[in-house]
Amino acid sequence: KGSAMSPRFPRRPALVLSAAAALLLAGCAGPAASTPVVPAGDAVHMTDAWVKAAEPDAMTAGFGELVNDSDAEVTVVSATSTAASMIEMHETVQNESGQSVMREVEGGFTIPAHGSRELAPGGDHLMLMGVPAALRAGDEVTVTLTFSDDSTVDITAPVKDFAGANESYEGGEH
Repeated sequence: KGSAMSPRFPRRPALVLSAAAALLLAGCAGPAASTPVVPAGDAVHMTDAWVKAAEPDAMTAGFGELVNDSDAEVTVVSATSTAASMIEMHETVQNESGQSVMREVEGGFTIPAHGSRELAPGGDHLMLMGVPAALRAGDEVTVTLTFSDDSTVDITAPVKDFAGANESYEGGEH
C-alpha cells in the first residue's frame, strides 16, 4: 500500500538522526574523558637529596631519589645550578679491566611512571663540574632539572661531607 518514502513511515528519518547524534556525542566524549597531561616538572620530586662537599674549581656530585608521581614515563634531559658551571648526568659502570668508571648518560635519566630512579654514590648521579666556590657541609645547593617536555623543577639539597665513591672517568676526558 505505501512505499518507504510515503508519509506513513515518519519515524525512519528521526531514528537515523538520533543514531547519528548519539555517535557524534560519543565521539566527542572520548578525548574529554582522557587524563590531562601533567608537565613532568609538576610530577617529579626528589627525596633524600644531597650534594658532596667540594673545593673551588673541583667536581662534585648530587644524589637522592627522583620520584615520578605521573601516569607517564618522564626523562630528565639537563640540569643547571649556580653552584657549577656545568652539570652532566652520569652513570657508573665497570670498564673492561673491572674498574668502576663514570660516563655521561646519553639521552638523560628516564623515570618510569609511578616509579623512581636512584642517584647514589657509585651509581647514577648528577655531576657538578666547575664548582666556582667551595661547597661546605651545611650549605645548600639548588639544581634546576629540565625534562623532555621543557618543564622544570628546582631541587634544593644540603651539602654533606662524603669520602666514598671516588671513581675515575672513562677515557679520562674529564
